[in-house]
Amino acid sequence: MKEHDWKNGKWKENKRVIQAKEKLEDTRVRNILTWTFQIVVTLAFAALVAIMMFQSVTMQESSMEPTLSVGERFFVNRLSYRMSDPERGDLIVFRTNASDEAALHIRRVIGLPGETVQIKDGQIFINGDLYEEGKGFSEMNSGGIAEKPVTLKSGEYFVLGDNRNNSEDSRHGDIGLVNKKYIEGKLWFTISPLREIGFLKG
Repeated sequence: MKEHDWKNGKWKENKRVIQAKEKLEDTRVRNILTWTFQIVVTLAFAALVAIMMFQSVTMQESSMEPTLSVGERFFVNRLSYRMSDPERGDLIVFRTNASDEAALHIRRVIGLPGETVQIKDGQIFINGDLYEEGKGFSEMNSGGIAEKPVTLKSGEYFVLGDNRNNSEDSRHGDIGLVNKKYIEGKLWFTISPLREIGFLKG
């Protein structure tokens, strides 16, 4: 097939060649549009998964010092407790009630459902046995409501701040025992400051 024909003293492209080039160009455009659509869908899906799985939270209280400092930002794994239950020592993010406007708190899980927690002489007792955390936390000046034994019902958790003598936690009525249905997730990854970025070790 000739690619060019002589007409009126000029070479002109053969009609079939022109149609073939137009078809090739159409194919390229369709491929670009297809790739663009696939990229947009993939990014949208990734964003949706990220929204479902993760939530960012900023530490706004001194209750967890020196482990966590005011102003630090973290990712919360929102799926952690969909498939399992909080464990002792976990750093959890929770609300005190079901309202979306309720403040988010970060505390450490100490007592689990079915256990009896008591704080006496500045130390923690679980089911009557001394609980030794091994993290060098200060002895507590007050056990609050846990000066008397507190038995946890199904789905209830006893939490403490690491800043034991300057923390609102399960020892106090404003926080109290934390119900699992109000737990947003597990503190998972440090976003900022940059020098602290990385997975939390608890």
